[in-house]
Amino acid sequence: MFFFGIEHEVAFLNQAGKFADFENTKFADFSQIVERLPTYPNDYGQLRVGDAGIKTKRWYIEGFERFADSDKVIDCLPKGIEIRTTIHSDIQGAINELSASFLLLRDVAADYGFLPVLTSFNPYKIVFEPQPPLNDYEKKYLQAYPDEHTANIYMVTYGPDLNISVADLSGEKLIDIGKKLTYYSPYIVPFSYSAPFYDGGLWSGLSVRTFVRTGKRSATLVFVETAEQIISSVPSLTKVARIPAEVGRIEFKAFDSCDDFSLYAALLALLKGLVLDESLLGRATIPDAGLHQVSAKAGFDNEEIFLAATQVLQAAEFALKDDPDRDLLMPLKVKLNKRETPSQQLIQDYQQLGSIEAVLKNTYSQFRV
Repeated sequence: MFFFGIEHEVAFLNQAGKFADFENTKFADFSQIVERLPTYPNDYGQLRVGDAGIKTKRWYIEGFERFADSDKVIDCLPKGIEIRTTIHSDIQGAINELSASFLLLRDVAADYGFLPVLTSFNPYKIVFEPQPPLNDYEKKYLQAYPDEHTANIYMVTYGPDLNISVADLSGEKLIDIGKKLTYYSPYIVPFSYSAPFYDGGLWSGLSVRTFVRTGKRSATLVFVETAEQIISSVPSLTKVARIPAEVGRIEFKAFDSCDDFSLYAALLALLKGLVLDESLLGRATIPDAGLHQVSAKAGFDNEEIFLAATQVLQAAEFALKDDPDRDLLMPLKVKLNKRETPSQQLIQDYQQLGSIEAVLKNTYSQFRV
């Protein structure tokens, strides 16, 4: 019995048609949007609210929380709005809910002059540096959480968490799957690449997000039941579940964002196939940063990446056998045969239009009014 969920970060253009980020957007700008979106009380068993109280809905503001000289949150510097789905027993259920939530977000955001756009890396800001600088409490807080040291990265990147869990898996088996997905990550992430812009122009590859983040941030995160099951690593592979619904969850974090949600369906089917597969033997506790950087630059044009991606896709397809979800893999087979990633279309649009904003306005095309 499989279960699926999606967390999807949305970036925006503002009223002036500029990219909305932590320098030109306040928490209140996004908060007024979230406030108008509905609350579903039955979600709370599945969706974590968190300490700051920002995550009370299926939508919440993704950003960097600022503290006074205590654990009191005094501000949150925003980078966008995240949509998260509840837990579904089938892939299409998660996709349908994500689509419905996105349409609600799009419509309310439009009332305030914000337009959702696809990018997986801030097209203009290379790094995030908190202003004012961190105080002593904040420095101590961040030192206690190794993964939080990379706020300078996550505040300029946008990407999904694709969540998959299987009933009654042992902790040992769960961690083994996490190591497997971490090992094969550089070969499967090109299916999603959507970060070809950097510092106001074209980057020299397909995913600057993957190039910058992987090795410093987790590719896979496995939620275990007890602290005894934790494997010490930086970045983390394991984390103690914070609510019962998280126990046994495998969170794949290395894909870029997608504006065609059927691609998320394909990627969830791929992850499901890899959970079922018993032929692929590679395992890694931390992501191979160098191989991810090769992948980020060249994608499927690199022969090693292409051949391994072919092997992985075939293994997932074989493992799914008669499962109807096997059919969801078709878009990935097409991309692999053409050696294409979504970034190629963004690059082509930029070469024709000459403006990053013009390219971004064309994204989420199936959701445009």
